[in-house]
Amino acid sequence: MDTNNQLVISSNAKKEFVDNVKKWVLCDQQLKIMKEKTDRIRDMKNTLGSAICTYMDENKLSQNEIEITNGKLKICDKKEYSPLTFSYIEHSLAKIIPDKSHVQYIIQYLKENREIKTSTELKSIYKK
Repeated sequence: MDTNNQLVISSNAKKEFVDNVKKWVLCDQQLKIMKEKTDRIRDMKNTLGSAICTYMDENKLSQNEIEITNGKLKICDKKEYSPLTFSYIEHSLAKIIPDKSHVQYIIQYLKENREIKTSTELKSIYKK
């Protein structure tokens, strides 16, 4: 390859790089807007859901189903587990292992030997 050909390739690569950055920024902005909209819709849905459940409960309709266009709505109980944190694990182990040093050893071992995955990514940092 001659020097001119090298410059053309570099120029094309640079243009593609700049185009990719512009596209990435556009995608990032669109995702941010969609996330904000999704959050607002989720909040509204949760508020409405609470109001509907309260109404159905107060009017003894909690066993009933509401027919909607593509299915039905029904009040259901949902179990939500608290996160499995180190403090929870330590507290639980302390109940079954009387020696605190053993509990501390286990917690330290878990912290030091958990799998760590590192990945490279772009992150946008917006000006305030």
